[in-house]
This record gives sequence, structure tokens and C-alpha cells, in this order.
Amino acid sequence: MIVKGTVHKYGNDVDTDVIIPARYLNTSSEEELAAHCMEDIDPDFIRRVKKGDIIVAEDNFGCGSSREHAPIAIKASGVSLVIANTFARIFYRNAINIGLPILECPEAVKAIRAGDTVSCDLAKGVITDETTGETFRAQPFPDFIQKIIDAGGLLKSLS
Repeated sequence: MIVKGTVHKYGNDVDTDVIIPARYLNTSSEEELAAHCMEDIDPDFIRRVKKGDIIVAEDNFGCGSSREHAPIAIKASGVSLVIANTFARIFYRNAINIGLPILECPEAVKAIRAGDTVSCDLAKGVITDETTGETFRAQPFPDFIQKIIDAGGLLKSLS
């Protein structure tokens, strides 16, 4: 699968409380969660994000609580991929479980700027900054995990 979008860039330690603030956890509506995605760190995010866009962040993205609401909010907002130096382990697994593609690639994070257009061949782990022409290589997921992501999440992959 190839994804392409505009980059929204963030720094270190973007925790689940700023991805989706706790005050909105009384709903399981994906649309409602998406409406408040990133609002405590980037109040204009939900107005700027378009279907297919990409989040790029530094270290420890998704740290904090183990809430699966965080990757759900990101995916439901239209984001097609998150690229970071590193992910908090529970966020990493929650993202896979709900079918949100994530890649670790420090070289791409260092070079890619907010507003750049980036495409990624998820099966190969090839990230291309179409704004600058630079290409980066991330470790792609093994086939069994890629099938979960392609299906839209773990539960959907089982049906």
C-alpha cells in the first residue's frame, strides 16, 4: 500500500493525553475522538488535517497511558501514517491493532519538515519526501503484521 500526504510535525514525548485529552474519553465514537485529536498540542490540527496526511514526530511518540483511543483518534482524523524516531511500546501495538501504519525512521524524521508532501510504500518501507526528493528506508512490517494493517486492524483481519 502506498500512502501520500502533507506532514504535520511534532517533537519529543507526544503523549496520549495530548493526542486525545482525557476529557473526551467518555465516548467511543471515532468521529468524536477525531474532532479533538491533537487539540491540546496543536489546536488547529483538526482544521488543517486532510485525508491521507502524515504525522512525523521525534522520540517516544504515544507515551503515557495505554489508551487505544489515541491511535483511533489519529486514524479517524484522516492520518494515513505516523513516522517517528521511536514509539512508546503500548502505542505501537495499539496502532497495529487498529490498523494505523507507523514506521520508525530517524533519518526521515530529521530531514522532513512540516508542510512537506511525503509518500510511503508501506510494504517496502520506502519513504519519499516529494518536496525535496530525498528517500529514506524504514524497516517494513513483516507480512503477518502488514496483513493486519491492510485489513484495518486486528479484529477485521480475523473475519
